[in-house]
Amino acid sequence: MTSSRRTLDSLLERHGTTYAAEAGVRLRDTPQPLYQLLVLSLLLSARIRADIAVASARALFSHRLRTPRRMADATWQERVDALGEGGYRRYDERTATQLGDGALLLLDAYGGDLRRLRREADGDMDTLRAGLRRFPGIGPTGADIFLREVQTVWPEASPYLDAKALQGAERLGLPTTPDELSRLAKGQDPAVLAAALVRGALDKG
Repeated sequence: MTSSRRTLDSLLERHGTTYAAEAGVRLRDTPQPLYQLLVLSLLLSARIRADIAVASARALFSHRLRTPRRMADATWQERVDALGEGGYRRYDERTATQLGDGALLLLDAYGGDLRRLRREADGDMDTLRAGLRRFPGIGPTGADIFLREVQTVWPEASPYLDAKALQGAERLGLPTTPDELSRLAKGQDPAVLAAALVRGALDKG
């Protein structure tokens, strides 16, 4: 076993959990978990600790705000309160507005189903990223987060290892191209690999 493989195995053992799984999202290619991932991606993309973003996503979902229809029908204050429960206080008011507006956009443009966006993109990642960035609060970072996590169920996005994931690879002395990392990982879930590398980049220990 090479030293790079041992490093990767140690990384996966320590950090091999996707952010979606941590937030309680059982990711499948169906409308509700895909929407939950979009919400999580918005929260994670702000300048706030990842654990707070995850806790805030769990709080929203515990208030049954798991679908775009429920999110759109909730009051702005209900969204603010749920975010506050998760500790997401610095950006709670703006984010509550973005969540409501984004839910309405998803309902109006895609019938509440992000798989329609996927079909429109037809495997073109630039088109897919541009479609994701239509949603309020989803900028380049949010689109990267969504695509890193969704590649398990949208394999045309794989291997999706963005700048943050590659930063983690460089920090650990691992290969720094997606193809080399995928070969080294030998069939590992690409979303788990991406999440582990990002966590490695963020882990101050």
